[in-house]
Amino acid sequence: QVQLVESGGGLVQAGDSLRLSCEASGGTFRGYTAAWFRQPPGKGREFVAAIRWINSNPYYSDSVSGRFTFSWDRAKNTLYLQMNSLKPEDTAVYYCAAGSPITSTLRSHSAYGYWGLGTQVTVSS
Repeated sequence: QVQLVESGGGLVQAGDSLRLSCEASGGTFRGYTAAWFRQPPGKGREFVAAIRWINSNPYYSDSVSGRFTFSWDRAKNTLYLQMNSLKPEDTAVYYCAAGSPITSTLRSHSAYGYWGLGTQVTVSS
């Protein structure tokens, strides 16, 4: 049973940067697709980025492409989300996830079976 724990959230100003981490325990990310989702206040959970174990090519939502970078350290079993040029609309609870989605469901939260509890990111204007 893979357990995921996010860290690194906080309160920053627009234009600042943050790096989120997600560490897996009780298992590894081997063979899974890892992803970041976020849930803004009063809204549903939305896709941010994903990486497949098999090729490590990241996929990004249009809203974060060019500003966020998703990477992982396989040796440390840890994911990272480097967030630059943050905007107030990036304010959300950020979750890491792992699962085995097919290509058409890569951006769907229902395709992921393992989730962390989330970390709050607040960007002030």
